[in-house]
Amino acid sequence: MKGEHWRAPQPFREKIWLEEHYITQGMSTGEIAGLFGVTDGAIIYWLRKHNIQRRNVSQARKIKRWGQSGTDNPMWNKRGELNPRWLGGVTPDRQAFYTSVEWRRACSAVWKREAATCKRCGLHHDNSPDMPFHIHHIVSFADKKLRADEDNLVLLCESCHHFVHSKRNINRELLS
Repeated sequence: MKGEHWRAPQPFREKIWLEEHYITQGMSTGEIAGLFGVTDGAIIYWLRKHNIQRRNVSQARKIKRWGQSGTDNPMWNKRGELNPRWLGGVTPDRQAFYTSVEWRRACSAVWKREAATCKRCGLHHDNSPDMPFHIHHIVSFADKKLRADEDNLVLLCESCHHFVHSKRNINRELLS
């Protein structure tokens, strides 16, 4: 019929309802979305449309319901084999490697060889102390023989490291 909207009306599209539930009751966008089977994005859209100020992280954490704590929590003191995520005591390969002496030695050697300078852009660590630097594998970490091979490692600033692994790196610079 003319003048009617094609979608069925939903309470979360109304400003008064949203203010009551989001602001007064302190419900999250996820909780509201769950009530109606929509996405968080749909709720955020209506909050913006009605100029309802969203909570920042610290405000959200003050009202978040974190579940049961202490001995009331069903996961309380579930360690080792009692934990459903137990993997049999096997440390994942990557985690074990990155904590090894072999890796630390390789990193030190690369930092010295590169003189604390990004291999791609030439940024020196001392000139940008806030920029993290990463050791990058030219041949993938998956190749176990080359994981700690200094010739397979280069020092990159975080920005260049992101570029190297991005779709913008069409020439596969520093990748093999």
